[in-house]
Amino acid sequence: MTLFDPVDALSETDVAVRVRGVTKEFGSGDWLTKALRGVDLDVPYGALLMLVGPSGCGKTTLVSIVAGTLQATEGEVIVLGKDLAAMKSSQKVRFRRDNVGFVFQSYNLLPALTVVENAAVPLIIAGWRRSHAIEAASEILDQLGLGNRMTSLITELSGGQQQRVAIARALVHEPRLLVCDEPTSSLDAENGRITLELISKIAVQPDRAVIVVTHDSRVYDFADQIASMEDGQIKSVRDCRTNACKNPPLENS
Repeated sequence: MTLFDPVDALSETDVAVRVRGVTKEFGSGDWLTKALRGVDLDVPYGALLMLVGPSGCGKTTLVSIVAGTLQATEGEVIVLGKDLAAMKSSQKVRFRRDNVGFVFQSYNLLPALTVVENAAVPLIIAGWRRSHAIEAASEILDQLGLGNRMTSLITELSGGQQQRVAIARALVHEPRLLVCDEPTSSLDAENGRITLELISKIAVQPDRAVIVVTHDSRVYDFADQIASMEDGQIKSVRDCRTNACKNPPLENS
C-alpha cells in the first residue's frame, strides 16, 4: 500500500476539500465528548475517497462538518475554495443547495412521489420549472438503469432501486461534492457492489469530489483513496490508484 502525508500530497488546485486541525466537541464539563481530535485531510477532485473506521470514531461528524451541516469547534475547513467558518448560516444553506449532494443509508425518499419526481426534488426546490426538472431527472435515472421505472412509486421498488433513486437525486443538480453516508449498509452484497460501481462510474468526475463513509469492506476496491479513522483522528490515507485497496489491513475497520 502507498502511504502518503494527507497534508502535503496535493496542491491547492487539486483539492476539493482541505481540512486542517479540525476538532469537534459536544457538551461541556463532565459531559464533554471530543468527537474529532485535530483532523487533517485532503480530498482531491476526480476521486472517490472512502472514510472507514469503527463505529463512533468520528466519520459521520467529519463529513457533516465538511458538508456544512455541522460547525467545527476549531480548525480550518475549506470546501471548493470556500472557508465554511466565514459563512453565515444562510450562505451555508445556499452553498449546500448549489454544490453538495447527499446520499443517506436510509434513502430519505418521499413515498407519495414517483421515482422521477423524487429525483427532481432538488431542482424544483432551486426554482426550476417542473418540466425542466423532470427532464433532467429522467436523464440521470436513465443512466442509473431506471429508465423504465420513472412513474413508479418508491414503495414499488427494491432497496437497491431506491438507493439508485437517492443517487439520482443527489446528482441531479450536478454538485461538485458528493457525500455518501453508509450507502450500502441496507443492501445485500450484490446490490452494495452495484451501488458503489454506479457511484464510481457516474458520480466521479474531474471537477467533483466524492466521499463515501462505509463499514463495508466488500466495496473497498471501488475507492481511489481510503482514509482510516480511529478515535477522532485520521490514522492513515492509502492511495488505491497505484495499489489495490480490496480488503486492506485498515486499523479496526
